[in-house]
Parts: sequence; C-alpha cells; structure tokens
Amino acid sequence: MRAFPIPSNINDAEKTMNNTTRIALLGTGKMGLPMARRLCEAGFEVHVWNRTRAKAEPLAAFGAHVHERAHDAVAKAPLVIGMLENGFINEELLFTQGVAQAMQAGALFIDMASIQPRQARDHAQRLQALGLRQLDAPVSGGTVGAEQGTLAILAGGEAADFEAALPVFKPLGRATHVGPTGAGQLTKLANQMIVGITIGAVAEALLLAAKGGADMAKVREAMMGGFADSRILQVHGQRMVERDFAARARIPIQLKDMRNALATAGEIGFEAPITQLFEGLYASAEANGFADLDHSGLFAELARRNGMT
Repeated sequence: MRAFPIPSNINDAEKTMNNTTRIALLGTGKMGLPMARRLCEAGFEVHVWNRTRAKAEPLAAFGAHVHERAHDAVAKAPLVIGMLENGFINEELLFTQGVAQAMQAGALFIDMASIQPRQARDHAQRLQALGLRQLDAPVSGGTVGAEQGTLAILAGGEAADFEAALPVFKPLGRATHVGPTGAGQLTKLANQMIVGITIGAVAEALLLAAKGGADMAKVREAMMGGFADSRILQVHGQRMVERDFAARARIPIQLKDMRNALATAGEIGFEAPITQLFEGLYASAEANGFADLDHSGLFAELARRNGMT
C-alpha cells in the first residue's frame, strides 16, 4: 500500500502534500542545507541526516529534526530526498547500509543529486523491488538557486509521482517532468555539458581580449545583450573579471559531470568530442592546483597556459 495516495491532478497533490507532511533529507552540504531550510520555512516537518552531523546542526534552528543515523531520519517519512555527492554513495547508503529497507512501504525517494542515468534506472528498479518509488530529479542553479528557491528541477519517473511531489518542489524552484526514469539525470548531463563548455568559451574569449590589450570588463559588458550573451557570461564572466573563484560548484564536481556525460555517451554510442576536450581541460585544472576553485576557475587554468596571472 502506498504511504500517500497518488493524486489525479496538481490540486489533489497539493492537498496530499501539505505542511503536515514529514520529509527526510539526506545530505546537507552546500546545496542540501539551504534546500532543507526552505522546506522548513514552507512548513514541512523536516528530518535531516548528514555524514558529518555538524553540517546538519544549523538546521535545528529552523525546526528541522537532526538525526545521527539516516535510518532514523527516513523511518516514518513518506517522502525522502537524497542530496548526496554521487551515485556510488547513494548506492552504498541505500542498499549496502540498508537505508532503503528502513523506509516505510510505498515511500517516494527523490534523488536530487547528479548521478549517471544508468545508476538512476538501476536504483529505481531495486527500490521498486522493495515496494518503494523513485524520481530522479537533479537540479540546476547552484547554491544561489538553492538559497533563493529558484532551482531548475529536472525530473524523470512516473508522472503520478511527479505530481505528488510538486508541493515539495514548489519551495525549491521550478520543476519539469522530462520523461521516464533516468531522463532527469540525462537532462542534467546535457545541462552540465552546456555549462562546462560555455564557461570555457567565456574564459578563453575574455583572456584573448585581455592578452590583446582590451579591457576585459568592458569586453564582457559590450557583449551582453548580443548573441554571445548568456547567464554564464553574466554570472561567471563577472567572477572572471573580479577573479572571484570562491567555490559555489567546485571544479571536481564539474569534472565529474563531464565524465558522467562521456560515460553515458559511450553507453548509447554517441560521439561527444567537445565534451571530451573540456573533460581534459577540467582534469588539467584539477591536476594543476585549482581543485578548490569554483568551476568558473577554469579561467585560471587557461590563464596559466597562456602565461597570464
């Protein structure tokens, strides 16, 4: 039996998921913490767990229940959100450590981390065998989007499960159902390919302009509003101008996404030469001491290659 009824429309979903709904959130890092805070502020009963408990403790001030064990956080929650680092950690926690078995029958697991599509499909099958449901719903928008509730939520799975989760997605951002299980992760990979490649294009273009004697800040300003304009030029371009590479999404995370995209491309027989090139550039940035920088810090690796500081 399902832990909560599957709604026939969004209005029914809003009645089903309300501020009395208990939600468990696993993983309160840079993204998970502000997301959990927003769920608390929206009135949900939020139970949180993080491998390092101290990172979850600040949420107690917003009314969250902080648990020592993930098993206890999920035990009575009809909906569980995962914001873990990768698919292998997901698998370890859910299946090896038995957290999935600790969930109540019919619970909906929403994996909002970025993992490989094949992992999402495998996890969904294994959860289904335990009487559980899954949406893969990775997000785009970074820590700013998590804090402001403006994330793009890319959901794959059953349409009815997506509708049931809409009231929970609402405080977090804009959710779109993009297809069956795994489609959310596939969309996130497409998103990260565009982000990672465009960061490189913006960085290389601005460095070329600077090397030639132009004012980098003015070059960026001149291009805004034209065909070269983008959120990457606006946000990451400004970080490049200011040399502000404080980590929001670190270079190793972008590298992981590029490698996941290439792995998926290989599985389906798709050639992705541009992504291959940028995987090498981000790997080089990591190897040359820039691993702690924001992914816009690829600028620093390209500057290094051109003898620019």
